[in-house]
Amino acid sequence: MTPLKYLQAYPAALQDQVRQLIDQGRLGDYLAQRYSGKHSVQSDKALYSYTMGLKQEHLRNAPNIDKVLFDNRLDLTHRALGLHTAISRVQGGKLKAKKEIRVAALFKDAAPEFLNMIVVHELAHLKESEHNKAFYKLCEYMLPGYQQIEFDLRVYLTWLELPKAQA
Repeated sequence: MTPLKYLQAYPAALQDQVRQLIDQGRLGDYLAQRYSGKHSVQSDKALYSYTMGLKQEHLRNAPNIDKVLFDNRLDLTHRALGLHTAISRVQGGKLKAKKEIRVAALFKDAAPEFLNMIVVHELAHLKESEHNKAFYKLCEYMLPGYQQIEFDLRVYLTWLELPKAQA
């Protein structure tokens, strides 16, 4: 039985369904049927605008974001698909905190729903730092169906790592 590292927290029955699709060579078809489009957000500037639009719509009172960019260094081996950071610097006699969101560059070629999910996830960290009930409730508020898209994103990551013969 093949371990599914991105799906380990899910029930065995769901993992078995994914394994069955892999064995039948139909996992890529499943994903293509559900997520067929490609988004137009291809530059850091466009990603910043996209992120700020979502922030303005759902989190007006959250702290400002200074930088949003696609990061080539974030990849599956580090299990980081996006990062939110706060960098503190002393300027004169004041402490300035700059907030950044970095999204893994692999999402330039992903379905728009996956990019949306990652951005919503990182924006939710502006209000809730931990992955707790309130965090996921906020994600679901900003993106109805968040949990299904997160699951499908994990299936997509599993598919990306399959040998091309199985994909």
